[in-house]
Amino acid sequence: MAGTGITDRLTRRLDDGRPVRLLRMRDLRQARYAAAQGARVAWYAAHYALARRFSQPFDRPGEPPFRPQSPPGDPKRIRAAFLKLFADDAANIADGLYPAPRDFSLRQAREGLENSIRFLMDLPRVDRRRVERKGVEIRADAARPDGLPPYYLQNFHYQSGGWLTDESAKLYDTQVEVLFAGAADAMRRIALGALAHALRGRDQRRTRLLDVACGNGRFLSQILGAFPRLDAVGLDLSPAYASAARTRLAPWPQADVVVGPAEAMPFPDGAFDAVTSIYLFHELPPRVRRDVARDIARVVAPGGVFLLADSLQMNDAPDLNQMLESFPVGFHEPFFSSYQSEDLVSLFGETGLRLEHVELAFLTKVMRFRRT
Repeated sequence: MAGTGITDRLTRRLDDGRPVRLLRMRDLRQARYAAAQGARVAWYAAHYALARRFSQPFDRPGEPPFRPQSPPGDPKRIRAAFLKLFADDAANIADGLYPAPRDFSLRQAREGLENSIRFLMDLPRVDRRRVERKGVEIRADAARPDGLPPYYLQNFHYQSGGWLTDESAKLYDTQVEVLFAGAADAMRRIALGALAHALRGRDQRRTRLLDVACGNGRFLSQILGAFPRLDAVGLDLSPAYASAARTRLAPWPQADVVVGPAEAMPFPDGAFDAVTSIYLFHELPPRVRRDVARDIARVVAPGGVFLLADSLQMNDAPDLNQMLESFPVGFHEPFFSSYQSEDLVSLFGETGLRLEHVELAFLTKVMRFRRT
């Protein structure tokens, strides 16, 4: 899954009917993109391989071995789905839906190395927690903020500190990129492309957008990178992650971050022209999922758009089914199985949100709904 495969895939996407000069310019941009993303994938894939090498076996001692129900997918088709993600990302960039990522600078290199060290130092604690199945130890932490719902007080992914510490907010981006071998940002950008289609032609300065469960602001910063004049708000339940998001969003003074629950958001009805939610719903219990869906529909203005990006569900891409089965076993994801059987079209349809677009981006499903 390294850079040469990405380069080959992008080369096949070039339009042979374009003038030679435009082809050369586009070829140069594609090559620059492929080199940067190939290096990024290699960096995080190396971390993944290192983590697997130094982690204990997948099955917990004394328990029956895990046997997935789905057959293993075809490695060639899985690789093709991975490469298609980057080809689609590059095509969106070429079409002007959003700017190319700027993944390489001295500051980013320094931060990347610091985050790598943090990740590797934390890895033994995560692995020990995984083997011992300690996914709810955060509930006993006396330092946690009061008033948080029980479902939230968990060490999702067996991560240290759950969602409640500054260190967790610093580690999150690296942990997710390692998990997806450097594909997480590209999957988010495909969601950004679906949003960009919906926002085309709108006056940014008169468009209000809410990112629900914004975390440390990664996706919201991508949105503002493409639409820098949007009136944007991030909402998250974690004070630590909200603080990290404020720091990340500092270049856009009109952006705000609010601490609050997604199931009872502190905003008036119809307050936003666009609402986004990235990788939230698979971490919600079924009942809370419905509460959040209703409140999202409440704050979307009539005719407004809701963009959901979350995990694939079973049989969305059959070659990836075994990965989906293994995910909640290898990581602490207590609500993932119920999410897999959730009818998302009906869930949001009951609230007045009508599906208008679906797109798969490797292990992510992007769905765009319109408020009726």
